[in-house]
Amino acid sequence: MASVPQLQRQFIEYTTSLHNEGYLDDQFTQLQKLQDESNPDFVVEVVSLYFEDSEKLLNNLATALQQKSVDYKQVDSHVHQFKGSSSSIGAQRVASVCVHFRNFCEEKNLEGCLRCLQQVKQEYILVRNKLEALFRLEQQILQAGGSIPMME
Repeated sequence: MASVPQLQRQFIEYTTSLHNEGYLDDQFTQLQKLQDESNPDFVVEVVSLYFEDSEKLLNNLATALQQKSVDYKQVDSHVHQFKGSSSSIGAQRVASVCVHFRNFCEEKNLEGCLRCLQQVKQEYILVRNKLEALFRLEQQILQAGGSIPMME
């Protein structure tokens, strides 16, 4: 069983690496700062909603791009929404793929859109797995009686 200081160090190192690798940006740090004793599950709740929305949006995008005549306005609207929600939790790499995705929507480029859908899916799954690992680490710290370290 790892000690609280070890877990806290792991938490800081892991969070720092997520920022350095561009998975998360400062927006995520801002969310963490909004969490306190009165609202201890704030980040997990916000991010869980993001996961739910993202699953829906990815399904909607896949469906929209499979139509005989693709409604690029509708696709763009889904991508715009996805970019917004990803930015709001600090999922930087997902948001930046969305920017390229929207360019392909404007060009009505189906190939490009389908490629971006795959990329956005991959980046989303990566950030989801990384955040789930981060939350497991938080749980371990709390269960060991420690507090979650604040990121600067």
